[in-house]
Amino acid sequence: MRVLFVVFPWRTHLQHMVPLAWALQAAGHEVRVASGPELTDAVTASGLPAVPVGPDEPVFERVEREQAELYHKLVEAHGEHNDILVDVCEDREEVLTWERLRWGSRFLAATTRASNDAMVEELVEYCRWWQPDLVLWDWLSHAGAVAATAIGAPHGRMRTELAVEDRARRHFLRVRQDQRPEDREDPLADWLGQWARKVGGEFGEEMVTGRFVIEQMVGSLRLESPLPHLPLRYVPYNGPSVVPDWARRDPDRPRVLATFGLSLATDPATAATSLQQMQGMLDALADVDIELVVTLPERFQRELERVPGNVRLVEFVPLHAVVPSCSAVIHHGGVPGFLEAIAHGVPQLVIGRAMTDIGERGPRLERSGAGLWLRGDAPEELDGSRVREQVVRLLEEPSFKEAAARLGEELAAQPSPAEVIRDLEQIVNP
Repeated sequence: MRVLFVVFPWRTHLQHMVPLAWALQAAGHEVRVASGPELTDAVTASGLPAVPVGPDEPVFERVEREQAELYHKLVEAHGEHNDILVDVCEDREEVLTWERLRWGSRFLAATTRASNDAMVEELVEYCRWWQPDLVLWDWLSHAGAVAATAIGAPHGRMRTELAVEDRARRHFLRVRQDQRPEDREDPLADWLGQWARKVGGEFGEEMVTGRFVIEQMVGSLRLESPLPHLPLRYVPYNGPSVVPDWARRDPDRPRVLATFGLSLATDPATAATSLQQMQGMLDALADVDIELVVTLPERFQRELERVPGNVRLVEFVPLHAVVPSCSAVIHHGGVPGFLEAIAHGVPQLVIGRAMTDIGERGPRLERSGAGLWLRGDAPEELDGSRVREQVVRLLEEPSFKEAAARLGEELAAQPSPAEVIRDLEQIVNP
């Protein structure tokens, strides 16, 4: 069968799709990966065929522009200090007013539109020519749902994070029914419906959710959902990389990895931790008997005032090459670091609220016993001394390692990419 993967041009969103695409290709199926041109090199570097669709404008600029415009309208309507968009993880019905849910839906629609709009027309044109039997799209890449609708192909959504925005949408649709007909706006359905009509189809809720969902999250941590669900074992792919010298042998003392993704480099205003907080963390851990490996872009490394003797600064290291040798991992909540730590039974400390679902995933991690979460709602919560206190707990209390090992066994028991292929074949040919 022909399988088309669709992902908006963001590297980490591509990476979680690569192992399944490899497995399909190895099983003899034809595979293509469609995305914006800025992701073409990352796709081809993975060994998969790329289909560039849309213009060259960086997606981050489009998303930032759309979000800024909507936020300006929100401030005009409700003032600078409001919490309408604070937490998509909110699940208390008494708090989820129509006003809050409506603005949240507007924000999600604006973000999704900015991430996908530019790809749709060329993607639909390609699908009408290539005629894929199955379309698999990253959870934020609704252009894939539009293209599948245009050709009548089955399509599924691939997830790594917890499906908190799907739950928020279910709340939105529930509360929307109680509004006056003239007030029942649905920005996401309106946008997808416009595209559906343009390509000769009609809007259905599966354009938001996919007909089914493939989830890599550990089963005991995932959110319940009414959608058909295919669990998938996490298989790491960090892009082309070289295992460095120091990572080819056991460390002389406990190794702790601190990695905060691309947020500090791409958008310091939304990063999980500032450079000042990073310095505080290094200072606070300076007297702990560990090897602290910190991934940090070189330009920020030069701005640090002090680098303690137990710190190793690197720009990048493939997570799957270093995490197995670690005694703890500190990160911003990104799913690669989160699942990599679980896969190898390593306790983890999650810092801040940079990830959309972390308000749900952080507490679930803590309840599992496999790690800790510093919320960072107030700056002092991310103080170096607080980080030190939590890291020492992870290193000294055996229960964290035992719980992480249990989650690792659960994750390893989920179907491999090769095993999931049988389910996908049955979806295409029931």
